[in-house]
Amino acid sequence: MFGKRGSFGQSDGASKPVKAGAMAPPPPAVAPAAAPPPRQDARTPVHVPPGQGAATPMPGERRKSDGYYDVKSSIFSALIETIDLSQLAKLDSETAREEIRDIVGDIIQLKAVVMSISEQEELLDDICNDVLGYGPLEPLLARDDIADIMVNGANTTYIEVAGKVHKTGIRFRDNAQLMNICQRIVSQVGRRVDEASPICDARLPDGSRVNVIAPPLAIDGPTLTIRKFKKDKLTLGQLVKFGSISPEGATILEIVGKSRCNVIVSGGTGSGKTTLLNCLTAFIESDERIITCEDAAELQLQQPHVVRLETRPPNLEGEGQVTMRDLVKNCLRMRPERIIVGEVRGPEAFDLLQAMNTGHDGSMGTLHANSPREALSRVESMITMGGYTLPSRTIREMICASVDVVVQAARLRDGSRRITHITEVVGMEGDVIVTQDLFLYEILGEDEHGKLIGRHRSTGIGRPRFWDRARYYGEDKRLAAALDAAEANEIKTFT
Repeated sequence: MFGKRGSFGQSDGASKPVKAGAMAPPPPAVAPAAAPPPRQDARTPVHVPPGQGAATPMPGERRKSDGYYDVKSSIFSALIETIDLSQLAKLDSETAREEIRDIVGDIIQLKAVVMSISEQEELLDDICNDVLGYGPLEPLLARDDIADIMVNGANTTYIEVAGKVHKTGIRFRDNAQLMNICQRIVSQVGRRVDEASPICDARLPDGSRVNVIAPPLAIDGPTLTIRKFKKDKLTLGQLVKFGSISPEGATILEIVGKSRCNVIVSGGTGSGKTTLLNCLTAFIESDERIITCEDAAELQLQQPHVVRLETRPPNLEGEGQVTMRDLVKNCLRMRPERIIVGEVRGPEAFDLLQAMNTGHDGSMGTLHANSPREALSRVESMITMGGYTLPSRTIREMICASVDVVVQAARLRDGSRRITHITEVVGMEGDVIVTQDLFLYEILGEDEHGKLIGRHRSTGIGRPRFWDRARYYGEDKRLAAALDAAEANEIKTFT
């Protein structure tokens, strides 16, 4: 074994602890080897004394008692006293994990901890995750069915599965361990979180979005929120399969992407805006130069010629900040063919519109809004808040000249996500922006399980405003076929 400062295999038969005084009076899970308690079933964790149970776990999740965490803390402390962390850092992940498992196995024998094989394996995995990974978060990050992980202090963790939020039995040793994990996550992207800078946005290596807010702003301990990304990237075909959009609507969106229409993806929090934007970018030609601008890089474009840019917060002296607007303005000097802004939330809206209107057709962005018309109003508001003293009519004319299509995503009350509008910007009538809906989602009712029943329907528009653009790119026949199919389905529904 490597870097051990003590020996565990001593032949004198004495159970010499690693650290003098490290063992407090043994918790219920610990007993002398001479009189072991009855072996517990493999499905049952360490004995839980009355009144000391953890939170109600999810189905299939094992309950962990306070005794389990006491044993784990004792063994973890002995491990830290034993290993040389500088030597551990030189090893690859698998080798380091095996070394840690060997040492922890020796510590368990030396401390005469009585637990089943499955409990011992779980303890080994937990401690390896604490040393090498993200601690108790590792099993949650490994599950692909979880959309969000919400940690509200060391003892409370919630997850979102299938659109519903559930409380888990996951907990951390204390707030210090949770804070260490938060710092480990944000340091990977060159950011920091502490009392001087208690708010931080970051990302995991797989692109999952991370937000941390630490004390003193978070009163009950560090609060960590992770928006997970699926390992298998969703496509428009899968969205059709899930009922998020109709086949005809998916064809329209595909043509919008191929025809270099300027698109705004609008929706509320957790409605699937970034997922939908990823789906739309799948139809960009592989020979186009794409530049993305994001607060935390999470877009997953598949084209070979992609330049990814990310904002930067100020340093300790309050200097060095690079804003989204700085990135969008710099994009214009980088010969982009498309500019994609991860989320438009400020004055950069003006620069994005300028880019859309000056030869960068096919640019895209997302923003928070509850309807297509509200999305256009928000763009106008963001430009006004940026300090531009332009008349409202001028701003609206700029929006009409720049934005071709608004795609609205929504998360319904049953947890499902739907594309509720495909709306194009037609022009101006007086001082009012005129839009027309191509596709809408109608809620018809709900079934006996509380799931909403609805359908996507065409509004009967036979010639969208971007028809000429689609014809220029050779997509006019497909566009006509999709519109005819949608109208035919509408007639069947009513007859």
